[in-house]
Order: sequence, then C-alpha cells, then structure tokens
Amino acid sequence: MNKMREVEVVVTGAGQAGLSSAYHLRRSGFEPERDFVVLDRSPAPGGAWQFRWPSLTYGKVHGMHSLPGMELTDADPARPSAEVIGEYFDRYERAFDLRVRRPVAVRAVREGDGGRLLVETSAGTWSTRALINATGTWDQPFLPRYPGQEGFRGRQLHTAQYAGPEEFAGQRVVVVGGGASGTQHLLELAPYAAATTWVTRRPPVFREGPFDADAGRAAVALVEERVRQGLPPRSVVSVTGLPLNDAIRKGLADGVLDRLPMFDRITPDGVEWRDGRHVEADVILWATGFRAALGHLAPLRLREPGGGIRVEGTRAVADPRIHLVGYGPSASTIGANRAGRAAVRDIRRLLAEGRPVAA
Repeated sequence: MNKMREVEVVVTGAGQAGLSSAYHLRRSGFEPERDFVVLDRSPAPGGAWQFRWPSLTYGKVHGMHSLPGMELTDADPARPSAEVIGEYFDRYERAFDLRVRRPVAVRAVREGDGGRLLVETSAGTWSTRALINATGTWDQPFLPRYPGQEGFRGRQLHTAQYAGPEEFAGQRVVVVGGGASGTQHLLELAPYAAATTWVTRRPPVFREGPFDADAGRAAVALVEERVRQGLPPRSVVSVTGLPLNDAIRKGLADGVLDRLPMFDRITPDGVEWRDGRHVEADVILWATGFRAALGHLAPLRLREPGGGIRVEGTRAVADPRIHLVGYGPSASTIGANRAGRAAVRDIRRLLAEGRPVAA
C-alpha cells in the first residue's frame, strides 16, 4: 500500500476530460500502468453522469459529445442518462485498455524530488513528471449562505442530492438557480409539488434560434479570458443562455418558469424579501451549481489572488507540469476532448525536453 510507484503522467479523474486525455496518451505511445495511470474516485465508470437523477433521461441531455475514437450511437433517449453514459464509458475504457483504477481518492499533490510530483492517494503514492487534472466539479456543490438558513424547519438539498420529482409530492418547493438544472427541476416538479417558486440572482436569459459555431467560440472565449486572468471560471452555459425549446416555452406559458428575484433571508417556514413578501416552503432546492474540485492541488500554491488558477490553454501558468482539462473553457464535453489532445501534446514536449515548457 505504501510503495512508491513511478510513472510519466498521472491522470486524475475518469470523466469525459480524463478519458479523452488517457486516449490521447495511449495514442501517443504511452502505455497504461507503465507510463501513465488513471485514478478515479467514483465507484464505477461514468464520471459525474453516474450520479444524475433517474428522470434525467438521455433525451434531455444537452450537447453530450462522443469521446474521441468511439461514437456514442443508437442510445435510447428514454433511458436514464446515468445508464446510457455509464455503459458507454465502460465500453470505452475496455476498448482502449485504459485500466482505470477505482475507487481511488487523490488527497494531495506535492512537490517531490528531482522535479517530480508526488500524488498522494487512498491507494498509495505515485511519483510523476506531469499531472493531468480532470477532477471536474461534481464533488464540490456550491451552497450559498443566507441569513436564517440554519433555522429553516423544512428540507434543504442541492442538485447533487436530487433523486427525482416524486419525493416532493404535495410539498411547496423553492428552486434557487437560473441554469439548466434549475429549469429542469422546476419542469419536473410542477406536476408533483403543491407549489413551486423559482428564484434567481439575475434574470434568466433565454436563447432563441440555433447556437452556431461562431456563438460557441465567442462563449468559450469569455470563459477562457477569466481563467487567463486567474479568476474562477464561469460555466460556458452561464454565458450562452438557456435554449428556448418547447418544454421551456410551455413552462413559461404555464407560469412554472415565472421567476422572482433572490430573496433576502430564510425564515423557519419559507423565504422572504425586504419588501415584506413571504413565500412558505417545505423544501429549498439549491440548483446553484458546482465549483472546480481542486483542493488536492493546494500544496502547490497555484491559486491567484483572484481565486482561480491562471491557465494558458490547459497548462497552469505557475507550474507547466500541471494541466487542467475540463476546467473553464474546456468544461463542455467537446471542449474536454480538444483539451485532452492539447494537454498531451504539451506534456510530450515537456517530457522530451526534460524541462518545463515555457509559459
């Protein structure tokens, strides 16, 4: 258990970003277990998808892009996305013999000897020359704090704990958050709940018409600029707006998506605003997103004063041995594929030269 193992590259995380990176390492001549290792803390293949609620069927998933080298075809849109994508990732790992080790929790990454990094995990320590961090965000749900929160007598939960709408039958539910998860929760809950209330910090922006390549590039550029400045990334969705599809139109017409501004405090039996308005609630569902799971990198002191890690492409500016794939502009499924390829290209150059790539 305590034996030190040496590899050229450690990949942390086996979601879309980690598997894409492992594929490109394999394709570049790196052998799994000999030259690189993939560590995943989840119990099974599927990345964060395996934890999604059963009512999130594959047909409701927006923009799932196939992994490199193997298309996801003939998926039943009525099946839970957790099953469809979990099975697909499992086939992918076996097809390319990626030998993912799980469940392995990465606890810390530290400076080692001779310019190497030490990756300390629940399964021992690896010494490596480079690290591809693909840990995503699922393990870091963001729960904002509001006055009176501790005194609420009802139930509070985050999207990460949401298991489906049936358990909210007959209850009054306040959904907080203006992203895709918040709107999906509201549309699902409406037929079951006694009442739903939608609350967001900013007015939601709905996008009409096709989302073309130019619009996609512009959205990614906005997120990319933040990480280049060392600021915490915003999701690509936050700058693209919500697609105005038939389900959203019906929700708007029915009043389910009638949004209120953010409340000012939480009371024992609901939420209230400064103007005296009060909404009674049995449940507050926080669809408030996630933050990048990067705590294990803290010993390397990569964070900038702005709170984020400054990144050029996928490379951490403060330490070119570290590549963040699935972070910021590469958080989308297609972005993770491209970023995995770019990270491996940079790492090959770093290892060939035997010194850090110039920032």
